[in-house]
Amino acid sequence: MRSWIVACCLLLLIACKNEARVPPPGSLAQEQMPAPVQELFNKLNKYPDSTRLRMQLVDALDSLGAYGQALAQMDSLILNDSLNNGFWYRKGMLQENSRDTNGALRSYRYAIRIYPSPDAILAAANLLAEKKDSTALLLCQQVADQHMGREYTAHCHFITGVYLARTGNQSKAIAAFDNCIRNDLNYMEAYMEKGFLYFDAQKTQEALEVFRTVTTLKNTYADGYYWIAKCEEKLKHPAEAIDNYKKSLVLDPGLTEASKALKRLGPS
Repeated sequence: MRSWIVACCLLLLIACKNEARVPPPGSLAQEQMPAPVQELFNKLNKYPDSTRLRMQLVDALDSLGAYGQALAQMDSLILNDSLNNGFWYRKGMLQENSRDTNGALRSYRYAIRIYPSPDAILAAANLLAEKKDSTALLLCQQVADQHMGREYTAHCHFITGVYLARTGNQSKAIAAFDNCIRNDLNYMEAYMEKGFLYFDAQKTQEALEVFRTVTTLKNTYADGYYWIAKCEEKLKHPAEAIDNYKKSLVLDPGLTEASKALKRLGPS
């Protein structure tokens, strides 16, 4: 067991070596926050030693995108309990949300050094896979070797697929995503990644079938309809494309690319 922990730490140490620090994003003025969040600040001022209240505030700030303030709250918790792996893991999640990949990797590494939980290891592996770092494969194998059940097996296959996709190995990436789906039929991200690979390879009909599967399994998945529309547009089916772009916007009004596509295609 000890050798395995050391191996994980060494792998992440190598992967994070010489990465530049990225400062957290700016703060949101407290008076601009929703009343329930301001109330959390007030309660915390009254009970500053309450870990529960501080974590509630972290979650609230995270949901608002006030990552700088959320990180400051996490740093306060870590200052009082630097050997709490959960605090370092949560800090890594915040840094990942704020797109500070290097900072997130450092925090996940600290969490793993304290206790090598599979969640922290896979979180680090996922970021490394996106960076095309083969350390991701080694970390996934470490988790897979624990045989923790289909959920974790699915995560390992998915992250492996991401690494293979980012490094240009399409066929093996699709096989990894298929293995992920076999372990979890509702793993939406695996279907989407598989569809992206087909779409980029000009296999538009195959991509369309994958994205249709996504919306069949989850009919509120906005990105599924958006990518169905992109496929329909590419296949010269403008009416179907317009209909699906509209569906994606109903589910996610923030999909600006869908709005642009509708303007480009003109009135239905």
